[in-house]
Amino acid sequence: MANEKARYFTFLLYPESIPTDWIEKLESLDVPMAISPLHDKDLSSVEGQEYKKAHYHVIYVAKNPVTAHSVRMKIKRLLGEKSLAKVQIVVQSMENMYLYLTHESKDAVAKNKYKYRKEDLRLLNNFDVDRYITLDAEDKDDMLNDVCDLIDDHGIANIRELRRFIKEHGAEYGLPSMKHINSVLRSHTGLIRLYFDAVYQERKYGKQFVDTVTGEIK
Repeated sequence: MANEKARYFTFLLYPESIPTDWIEKLESLDVPMAISPLHDKDLSSVEGQEYKKAHYHVIYVAKNPVTAHSVRMKIKRLLGEKSLAKVQIVVQSMENMYLYLTHESKDAVAKNKYKYRKEDLRLLNNFDVDRYITLDAEDKDDMLNDVCDLIDDHGIANIRELRRFIKEHGAEYGLPSMKHINSVLRSHTGLIRLYFDAVYQERKYGKQFVDTVTGEIK
């Protein structure tokens, strides 16, 4: 594991152990990075201690596959020997790791962790999470089902309403940006149109339900 190489990493930085110009120094590395808001309201499990030690989460995107050790040494040379901790390869999805920066990932939401402000995220050197999200066939199927459920459950009647809903609430449902959702919907426009049309018909004529026992429309 020590020699395993990857491009996506995450690590912690502690405010008291980094120089005042740490943002500029990180930016000078010329690699994309995303920095969380200061996590100073994470509840501690240590008896007598309400909050964990304040820290930043950082996502680091290397230009080429490298080891966690090489990333650790590079950051230490730049920010100081005691500047960082827990340099790890991102083994979960980059999307989920990015959402965790503000505690909007499914796991953080399920654990009712304090939600930090998106406005306090710092993105360096053109970091764009959409570039690093990859979806396999199963992910795409799951996303399509999730979107169909949203349309049905929330009475979404067209693509504009869906777009607004995803923008405002997508993180709550663990969904990526509309850019990735569009890539999935593009090959299922007929199915999505049926869902939209069903919602429209219910709005226009009032909801009707079929009794699964008698077949009667109610």
